[in-house]
Amino acid sequence: MQMVVYVGDKIKHLRDARALTQEELATKVGITVAALSRIERNHAEPRATTRRKLAQALEVDPAELIE
Repeated sequence: MQMVVYVGDKIKHLRDARALTQEELATKVGITVAALSRIERNHAEPRATTRRKLAQALEVDPAELIE
């Protein structure tokens, strides 16, 4: 059975906790604000490379995004 993990809520929570705007985080990660918005609303799943970049920008282990 395949498990679907939505990381958007976790990313938004971490971004808010670090007082970053969507624009600031998107710039750090190298994605558009629209892409980050879709991820945070769970309308899109980030690729593994993007998840690693998000984790690095948010200063967390990549595994923490999918817990």
